[in-house]
Amino acid sequence: MDNGTLALMIPVLALLIPIIAIWTSHQQKIEKIRAEALGEVSNQAAARAAALEDRVRVLEAIVTDKSYDVASQIEALRDSARGEAPAIESRRN
Repeated sequence: MDNGTLALMIPVLALLIPIIAIWTSHQQKIEKIRAEALGEVSNQAAARAAALEDRVRVLEAIVTDKSYDVASQIEALRDSARGEAPAIESRRN
């Protein structure tokens, strides 16, 4: 390497250092924004999962409730769909 090439490379390297620093800072900001967005999506998914779990608990309580006669209500709905008089026998207190 001759002196002319070395003299040219020193200013080029001096200019590249701030460019690399700016690019690195920009990449860090992008990753921070992505992480925050992912955290928000994760929180929304957790809230939705909790709401769905609550709904499943309610449905389980309805289905396992002995006084709730699902079969007779289904038959009553079928009868009403056929045009027959509904015969709902509710045993619910």
